[in-house]
Amino acid sequence: MLREAVQRAERGLVDADLGGGVIKQRVARPGKGKSGGYRTLILFRQGERAIFAFGFAKSAQANISKADLGLLRDAATEALGWSGEELDRLVASGALMEIEDEREE
Repeated sequence: MLREAVQRAERGLVDADLGGGVIKQRVARPGKGKSGGYRTLILFRQGERAIFAFGFAKSAQANISKADLGLLRDAATEALGWSGEELDRLVASGALMEIEDEREE
């Protein structure tokens, strides 16, 4: 489901562009549709990088605050600038988890 959210974004199908490298994508609950599912906030640069930063059920939270959005935009500025070596280090340390693209395997 997470890969599908990024694939949609790569095709230009973004549910909401929140600016500063942050997008919101809806993700369906297993066995249900997207409308009652989850919202994911992704640090995103098309063709380069997608980092899932936060997810929440719409039923639990309507949206994020302006302050939280500001923090996410700051995080995007930093994370979207990381080198491949820095990303590898963060994955190796467990700070980030890589979701493999099955098309690349």
